[in-house]
Amino acid sequence: MATLAMPLSGWGRYPVQTCELERPERYTGLHSDAACVIARGQGRSYGDAALNENGRVLLTERVNRLLDFDAEQGILRAEAGVTLAEILDVIVPRGWFLPVTPGTKFVSLGGCVAADVHGKNHHHNGSFGDHVLAIEIILADGSRVVCSPSESSELFWATVGGMGLTGIIGEVTLKLIPIQNASMIVRHHSADNLDQLFQLLQNSTTDDRYTVAWIDSMASGNRLGRGIAMCGHHAAAEELPADLQNTGQAKSSHSIPFNFPAFALNTLSIGVFNALYYGREGGKREPFLSGYDPYFYPLDTIGHWNRMYGKRGFVQYQCVIPDATAFDGIKALLQELSGSRRPSFLAVLKRLGAQGRGLLSFPMAGYTLALDMPIRDEGLFVLLDKLDQVVMQGGGRVYLAKDARLSDESFRAMYPRYEEWLKIKHAVDPENKFSSSLSRRLGIVEGRP
Repeated sequence: MATLAMPLSGWGRYPVQTCELERPERYTGLHSDAACVIARGQGRSYGDAALNENGRVLLTERVNRLLDFDAEQGILRAEAGVTLAEILDVIVPRGWFLPVTPGTKFVSLGGCVAADVHGKNHHHNGSFGDHVLAIEIILADGSRVVCSPSESSELFWATVGGMGLTGIIGEVTLKLIPIQNASMIVRHHSADNLDQLFQLLQNSTTDDRYTVAWIDSMASGNRLGRGIAMCGHHAAAEELPADLQNTGQAKSSHSIPFNFPAFALNTLSIGVFNALYYGREGGKREPFLSGYDPYFYPLDTIGHWNRMYGKRGFVQYQCVIPDATAFDGIKALLQELSGSRRPSFLAVLKRLGAQGRGLLSFPMAGYTLALDMPIRDEGLFVLLDKLDQVVMQGGGRVYLAKDARLSDESFRAMYPRYEEWLKIKHAVDPENKFSSSLSRRLGIVEGRP
């Protein structure tokens, strides 16, 4: 099959690396015959997880068939290249929804398994891998193996959250959740500072099945960490007006046609936006109806929104800090960010539930903070190193699906089950065929292509 060498990046548009691309048209074209290969779905990981500098990148976007859907039991089997958007178009009209979803539906099913993605309901329902019934993996020797929590379970839990490094995820069988309609019941609760925001997230009377908090990253002093807790659940039939006509879908109506200039997102512009957003969204005192799209995927309505950060791209820094140290740790991170005067256009805080079974899975019981920061100069990376120290002091870790610059030493400190995972990796891929720029940067696998 023909290959093409060309520059490639993740969603953050940093780093940009030359990779050898191969795009099979069907499932039989998925193979592991290259000396160094990594599979890539929609390219929505932010850094270099789906890059392979001077090596092979296997594009799975056309391996996207829905193979079987049991509409009675809510069980879906599909090829790994299918997107969550394509799945939702089929299952929502039939009364089903994804058990876990990240903040965009334009990600592949295989990517959700490889990153063991989490959503607004992790503190209640766990991460994506907790709802996967089985996966078929193409191993380094070309064999195709079906594994599950009960069959070849070690390989299964090494692959869930394993960033594509154990093999090519070919098929996924997923258990869905029932819904009565496509609408959400949402309620906003404003907080004047971080202490109030944590109280809202911990309060069972304000928490809901899905909960996320927006934070004003520019606030400081007594207002540090002020934000809005956005809590919602799938609407029951009796909660809806009789004349409601709502599909829950919102098609992309805007697109960023060019790279914003470097000065567009600055402390002044983001400060003004945050003040207006806090006033508008915090003023919603009563529960309201929303389609699932605007609640789960607000940025999906803006095509190419990553261009807002300019040609040099941006870094999304996402970490989790355990419950016992979470408040002090998140406060320290926001103080570092505020003191740096480096704007974060997006700052999101979520509560996470128990540690999952994936050996390299990101979530743990605690709180996760995500920050989007444009790359202006090398000073950003100095700041991010400081944030790493705060996270490690609190016993936390950085999310590999978002990472573009973590050190190998920090990775080992953050992921204590790495050695356990590595034994399984060596057993199924002794020559390290499955390798990415991320894995080599972090020393997860040895050698270079």
